[in-house]
Amino acid sequence: MLSRRDFLQVSLAAGAIYGAGAPWGRLAAQQKLSQADLLAFEPLGNVTLLHITDIHAQLVPLYFREPSINIGVGEASGLPPHITGAAFLRKFGIAAGSASAYALTNQDFSALAGAYGRVGGVDRIATLLKSVRAARPDNTLFLDGGDTWQGSYTSYRSQGADMVQVMNALGTDAMTAHWEFTYGTDRVQELIEQIKFPFLAQNVRDTEWEEPVFDGTAFFERSGVKIAVVGQAFPYTPVANPRYKIPTWSFGIREEAVQAQVDDARAKGAELIVLLSHNGFDVDRKLAGRVTGIDVILTGHTHDALPEAVKVGKTLLIASGSHGKFLSRLDLDVRNGEVKGYRYKLIPVLSDVITPDPEIAALVKEVRAPHQEELKRVLGTTGSLLYRRGNFNGTLDDLICQALLEQRDAQIALSPGFRWGASLLPGQDITVEDIHNATSITYPAAYRNEMTGEFLKTVLEDVADNLFNPDPYYQQGGDMVRVGGLGYTIDPSKTIGKRISNMTSLPDGKPIEPGKTYTVAGWASVNEATEGPAIWDVVQSHVTRHKTVNVAPNNAVKVVGI
Repeated sequence: MLSRRDFLQVSLAAGAIYGAGAPWGRLAAQQKLSQADLLAFEPLGNVTLLHITDIHAQLVPLYFREPSINIGVGEASGLPPHITGAAFLRKFGIAAGSASAYALTNQDFSALAGAYGRVGGVDRIATLLKSVRAARPDNTLFLDGGDTWQGSYTSYRSQGADMVQVMNALGTDAMTAHWEFTYGTDRVQELIEQIKFPFLAQNVRDTEWEEPVFDGTAFFERSGVKIAVVGQAFPYTPVANPRYKIPTWSFGIREEAVQAQVDDARAKGAELIVLLSHNGFDVDRKLAGRVTGIDVILTGHTHDALPEAVKVGKTLLIASGSHGKFLSRLDLDVRNGEVKGYRYKLIPVLSDVITPDPEIAALVKEVRAPHQEELKRVLGTTGSLLYRRGNFNGTLDDLICQALLEQRDAQIALSPGFRWGASLLPGQDITVEDIHNATSITYPAAYRNEMTGEFLKTVLEDVADNLFNPDPYYQQGGDMVRVGGLGYTIDPSKTIGKRISNMTSLPDGKPIEPGKTYTVAGWASVNEATEGPAIWDVVQSHVTRHKTVNVAPNNAVKVVGI
């Protein structure tokens, strides 16, 4: 008879061989962990904050690999979240091969995915929420950090309505936003009328009168504690996304306005101040050191997941990951207007060990039913792990670049450094849904333009400065633009204009000439007049043609100076 240890070893191997859908994988996860294990928590104090962010419209369980490289610059160099892989495990004392290692790092990802299965799924999140609320009925506040309405086939087809239905059903208490704004001003206003909770964005102003567009702060009472939640939308929305979608709204960090909101909330008797933010982790870390009176920042946008709170002065920073992969629980002991103590747990939403909530499961089935046939339509198979995250490249983006080069007959391909998009395991079918999970936006045209070598370098330098500017207030999140048919060297430690060198065309290795013109294909241009087929059609055609895709490791980007 197999011992427990032998069973788990066999299970892990079977999962790696047969894929995450194999029953051995599910059994291994169930043997190692239970729903009770995930929920285990010693309550503290009188307030419980539950936080989810950057779910990107993912209703059902999926795979999501964390990055292998996440470089920090300036004062953030070497600090969480800018450590990955084995270094991350050492920093937080996490055992290799454990559920936490699977959830929080890229280490042995395919094999561990076979053992632990998919993550996320709003019906599983609902189960966790209801359990905490049942134990803490008068103490709990559930907050959504934004990037909720965008990122899937059904959200694109319904223009965000599917996610509004689901978040209403989950009993969300408040939200802020970023990609929500890419539906345009009219649609955003329509959806806000449908949500049953506050939409908070203190930093969004009308461009004509400089008046606030949305409420900035909402007040709640939990267990006798007056709580102020201040919403902070993504400050650079009109830069990172099309300005024409929101022509009459301005954004920005507006540090002084944040301070004013905090001071006003205190004056109105708030004993606990929570900033529900979509700034990005490093921006929020800097903000926490400059704005006084914030007790907790629930940060989002950069998709970081940290198993411990980061403390800046008296402010706690909580990073809850993305794609519904985690639910954060923060218990606070609030007395006499101060946080006297806290206890925190980043709960991995391991789908195979959590019982789906029947009410939310039925709603998800209803929302997806009209699209089910198209969602599950198989286009081909992947022979290699497809993932997006990483500062410079990911195999899923490499596949998109290959499709652009081939389908658009281009010499060079550019794909934006988006951090959203589910992973696919080796041997997994590639469906229409999978392609949309990585491409579903409201400005999907795949352009084909002529660009000089000099202009290409300017593009790379500009994106690199966004990512590696040592001042977090000049960072806009996201990763480096992905390239196909092009190689280069980058030194993140240098200044703008000096980071990119040794640009070469691939596969011939010839230098990119500043004055020479190249045919470039890309997508997600923020320019309104962009023409071309939708990027998902380009990638679907590529996969259908090749049937099985294999994406080799990309060594086209050389990183120096770090």
